[in-house]
Order: sequence, then structure tokens, then C-alpha cells
Amino acid sequence: MHTTLRALTAAGAVALLALTGCSSSGGADAETGGETPASAEGWPRTIVHDAGETEIPDEPLTIVSTSVTLTGSLLAIDAPVAASAATGVGPITDDQGFFRQWADVADERGVEVLYPDLTLDLEAVELAEPDLIVGSSIGADATAEAYDQLSEIAPTIMIDYGTHDWREILGQLGEATGHEAEAGRTLDDFDAWVAEQAADLEPVAGPVTALSYNGADPSMIFEPNSSQAELLTALGFEYAGAPDEVVAEHRSDASSVTPENLPTALGDKSALFMVSIERDGVDGVTSDPLLANARAVADDTVVPLGATSFRIDPYSARLLVEAVVEAFGSSR
Repeated sequence: MHTTLRALTAAGAVALLALTGCSSSGGADAETGGETPASAEGWPRTIVHDAGETEIPDEPLTIVSTSVTLTGSLLAIDAPVAASAATGVGPITDDQGFFRQWADVADERGVEVLYPDLTLDLEAVELAEPDLIVGSSIGADATAEAYDQLSEIAPTIMIDYGTHDWREILGQLGEATGHEAEAGRTLDDFDAWVAEQAADLEPVAGPVTALSYNGADPSMIFEPNSSQAELLTALGFEYAGAPDEVVAEHRSDASSVTPENLPTALGDKSALFMVSIERDGVDGVTSDPLLANARAVADDTVVPLGATSFRIDPYSARLLVEAVVEAFGSSR
């Protein structure tokens, strides 16, 4: 059951090698007869990202993140984040607008609010004097339209966190920041920890699925390639996505299903794992008359994965696993 995680680690390593292959360190090798000075090893390097290619001349020492979604991954690999954009204050944030799963770490490291409410402030970015800017090309915190302006301030990379697995993102950020080793250790430590948790689990028999329930609107069922599904599979569950015949719309890692088709999509699942941004959705599913006969509802195996389970980073991944262990651990 841990094959998926190992395979993903290998995929991340391949991605790192591919990115390293784009590094422009060949000149240094030529000048030193094949030996690269240790102080300049790997720099400058060219990073391929979702807005193109960016050369980073030296290892970044002052990084700003215009994506509050990506800041957690930067912190997880000990990248020197000086400031981060913040979202609106709410149930999933601290009082600055940093996501709760990593807000304490940001506070310990002195990470400043770059600008609030995801309202891009180019002057604030410039005043921070970064030597690397990390941004997202999708989502509410997207700054892709300002890529050229940001690039005039400092080398800038853009990441589409909707199509890249959180493990791939960790590898890409490790390469861009010079923290490849930290990224590798973070993944190795996480995999070892997940294996320990899996040994203490008693998964239900039969297929399970993860979804974000939206009541009268189409709900989102996560596909087997999603981070949520991969974590559940690594914990020993048999995962199933939405049947093709009931899918209203596909996206990269999830499918939308209209309310009238939810009984077909969910009826035979042994457990439903509720993925939510601000609410768990358990009450919505268990009180939905269309789902009254669903197996998971009848068996009381509708499980909340927590408010941070929608967008996965190293911190929220750990919280998701802990929620599953609380529900299915042998010592619960």
C-alpha cells in the first residue's frame, strides 16, 4: 500500500533531475576543468515553471511568496521566507490571514505579511527586496498576470498547484531555493511516518471515496490521482473515484457530480471522507434524503478530514492522516 508514495517520491526525483538538467552550470565546469567551486555549486540555475523559465543567479536568501497556498511548502523545506501574502482572516487562518496549519511555524521564523487579503501590492514586494519571488498561476492567490512586473523586481517562478501534486511542488521549490536535500528529507520523513500510522489502522473493507459536498450544487469527488486519494491509499484504503457515467465535469484531480447522481456515485462506498475548506460537510451528507440509503451513511462511516484538507501541503497532509487515524486507528 506504500507503493504509491514511493513511486511519487521517485517521480519527484525524476522531476528534480529534469530541472537540474536545465541548470546552466556548464560554464563553471568549463572554466575549472570539470570541477565546480563548492561555493557556486549549482548556481546560477534555470528553473522551468508554469510561466516559462527563470534564471536564479545565486542561492536565494530572501524569498517572498505571493501565494499563501505555497508558503507552507516553502516553510516545510526550511526555505528562507521573509514575507508571504495573506488571505482574508477566517476559520482556517490565524489573525493575520496565514493558514493555521503552518501559521505557528511562520511566526517562529518571523515571516511578515507581505500584503493582506490577497490584494497584490507590487510596492510591498519591492520593499521586501527579495532575491526570489514564488507565486501561483491559479487560484484566488494567483499573480500570474503580474509575472512580468514581478520579474522586474526579482527572479520569479509561478507554480500551478492545481495540476502538480504537493510532492512535485516540494521538489520544484527545493530546486528553486537550493533546498533539495530538505525537500527530500521532508518527503522521506513523511513517508516513514505514514507507514507507521498505516500499521496501526483498521481500514474498512470495500471502496471509499473523498468528496467536497456542496448540497444543491454539484459536489466534487476526488479522483484516484488526487493528493487526498493517494494519502488514503497509502493508509491501506481501497480508493474509488466517481463513475464516468455520472460525471458532469472533469478537472485534473476531481470530478463534479450533480446532486441527483450522487446516490449512484456514493451509494456503494464503505466510507466517505469529507474534504472541506471551511466546513466538514458530514451533517450535509448524513441529512441529505437522497443519500439516506448510502452504505457509508447507514454504517456511520462519514468521516471529516478537517478544514485544511482541500489544498494539500506537508502540514495539511499530516493533519489529514491524523484525522483518518482518529477515525480508524486500532487504539481509537
